Formats: sequence, C-alpha cells, structure tokens
Amino acid sequence: MNIKFTVPFSKSFGLLKLLRLTSPSLPIGSFSYSQGLEYAVSKGWVKDSSTALDWIQGLMKNSLLHLEIPIFKRVYKAFEENEEESTQYWNAYLMASRDSYELQEEDRQQGKALARLLVELGLKEKEVYLCQPYGCFLTSFSLAAVRWEISLEDSVNGFLWMWAENQVLSATKLIPLGQTEGQKILSELIEIIPHISEKGLALDDEEIGYTAFGLGMASALHETQYTRLFRS
Repeated sequence: MNIKFTVPFSKSFGLLKLLRLTSPSLPIGSFSYSQGLEYAVSKGWVKDSSTALDWIQGLMKNSLLHLEIPIFKRVYKAFEENEEESTQYWNAYLMASRDSYELQEEDRQQGKALARLLVELGLKEKEVYLCQPYGCFLTSFSLAAVRWEISLEDSVNGFLWMWAENQVLSATKLIPLGQTEGQKILSELIEIIPHISEKGLALDDEEIGYTAFGLGMASALHETQYTRLFRS
C-alpha cells in the first residue's frame, strides 16, 4: 500500500537529519576525545558532578559561545552562498585558535572522518577536505546542515548538544559519575544551550575569540600524561 506523506511529516525530515548528524553512533570517533577533561580529572580540578558541571558549563559560556558558534554561523552562510574563500578563511581561523597540538589533531581527525562519511553519503564537495589543509569538524558539520536543509538555529543547538553530551559521557567514565548524575548535568546544560546559541550567533567579527587557559593547559599536558583513556 502506498502512503502519501502530508506537509507536517515532510517538515520532520530536517529534525531527523539533525538527530542523525548528532548521534553518538556517527562513525567519527568522538568517543575517543575528552578535550583536556582527562587531565583535569587526574589533577583534581574536576572531581565530582558539581565541578564537572562547572568545567563543561564554563567552556560553553566562555569558549564555544565566543568562538565555535559565531564561526558556525559564518561558515554556514558561506556554504549557503557558495563563498569558498570565506569558508576557507573561517576554517583556518578556527584551526589557528586551537590552544594545543592535541586540540588541533582532534579537530583535523574528526573533520576528516566526517568529511569521508559525507562523501560516502553523496556530498562529493567534501572530497577537498580529505587532503591538506583538512577541514575542521565544524566545517563539515555545517556543510551537512546546509545541504540537508537543517536551519542554522537547529544546527547550532544540535552542535552544542552533541559537544555537551560527549563531555558528560567522558566525565561519567573518568570521575566516575553514575548515569543519573550525568543526566542531571545534561539537564542543567539543556537550560543554557538556547542562550549560548542566541548570544553566539549575535556576535560581530571583532568579538570572535576566547581565552581558556585551563583548557589549553589541560590539553597540552595531557599529551605526556602517564596513563590515558582518551586521545586528548
């Protein structure tokens, strides 16, 4: 029997594609990275659910809000308008803003993994990012959002959620935390994600940038940490 879909059902496609893009099952290796959290735990900077929330929330408010989110908007718009020069500029800007070799490698590896996946899924324009200079993960994510017709606001919220969830999953393994404690942290983060998104999208070019000394130190010192569960 043939089923005819109505307009409301067709509007759900964007949400479903966003869920796919932010799914933990996406084969990009995000589970391998803690973004310095492993070192922070080893030194006692993060030791329980309260300090884990402070660490993750602090990075969202002071790092992602001022760097990733405004750049996401610019890369998204550049892909919409096929402005390759602008895309390359903001991709290079984001990579240059990484505080350590580990953070740069994480961005390159995940960006390349997502680019490879998107090529396999039919977005052949991502082939250019399979060789140097590699695209950042955010660059590949934003291209998929544009081509899959996911709105900018939904894409940014999904990007923030994916990042937050990965950090919480890392914290539950490292501290360790119970699954319920992890969900309580996520409940707190859900409350601020729309505000982070709104403020980040409103920033002007001259307002882009951040300083997160703790993240930079943790990710750099993690390179020589004696025992590690994560690649960064």
